[in-house]
Amino acid sequence: MKSGIVAVVGRANAGKSTLVNVLVGEKVAIVSPKPQTTRDRILGVLTTEDYQIAFIDTPGIYRADNLLNSVMQKTTTDSVSDVDAVLFVMDAHEGLSDEDRKLLKKYASSSVPTILALTKIDIMPESLLISELKELSSENVEIVPVSARKGRNIKELIKVILAKLPEGEKLFEQDIISDRSEKFMVSEIMREKILLKFDKEIPHGVAIIINEFALSENGRTYRISLDIVCEKPNHKAILIGKGGRAIKEVSSFAREDMEKFLGKKVFLTTYVKVKEDWRNSAQLMKEYGYGDNA
Repeated sequence: MKSGIVAVVGRANAGKSTLVNVLVGEKVAIVSPKPQTTRDRILGVLTTEDYQIAFIDTPGIYRADNLLNSVMQKTTTDSVSDVDAVLFVMDAHEGLSDEDRKLLKKYASSSVPTILALTKIDIMPESLLISELKELSSENVEIVPVSARKGRNIKELIKVILAKLPEGEKLFEQDIISDRSEKFMVSEIMREKILLKFDKEIPHGVAIIINEFALSENGRTYRISLDIVCEKPNHKAILIGKGGRAIKEVSSFAREDMEKFLGKKVFLTTYVKVKEDWRNSAQLMKEYGYGDNA
């Protein structure tokens, strides 16, 4: 059978996490329309009778402006160092930038087989897609236009990926779809809802700390308590909202998704705390689960 590891890379907000979720068939990574949504490398495993593909979803590539972002960029670089193939994801709808071309040439010239996925083709004119395909045809990569949202060309993309992978045994057990724990995914769901609800810098300065993650004795409910850590007192005020309205709303949305993910009732308690400039503190980043390389 075919078996291998594929690093999914690309600029911030190219649609990497959405594509990985669709390829795996399960939600293994949170998504939002904002850059910097993915902070860690997250493994999503697709297993069939004939093959197993382990996708590594990586943080988006962009210029780092604090210690957390620098660690995220190092995570992406390290993730490509020992894989069987690279899936470079490019937002076709946004058009081809000089940075896209530079990054594509970098990966295409490496010793690791590289595949280019042009995403979001469902929201762009066909004439523009044809133009971009012609422009990229000189690059030493196979190109697959896809729409994760519509499921277009996903099977073709898997076929192209499989052609790059070696024969081998499964790397993971049949029922493994991610290397991340339920506790991690619960914290990510909370962060996803904050990304979707709040604007500007507030969501990017938030860390989620799980204080309690306990299943009841009858196995029917989870009791979850967490801290939402932000960087400024005025950010805390915005997150809480007038009369606590904002935090109640975002917590309700998060709880609904947590219940879908866990398959059980969830009692959720949230607190908002301030740790100024935590994204530039190696100690706090490690305490919050980031920055092993800081």
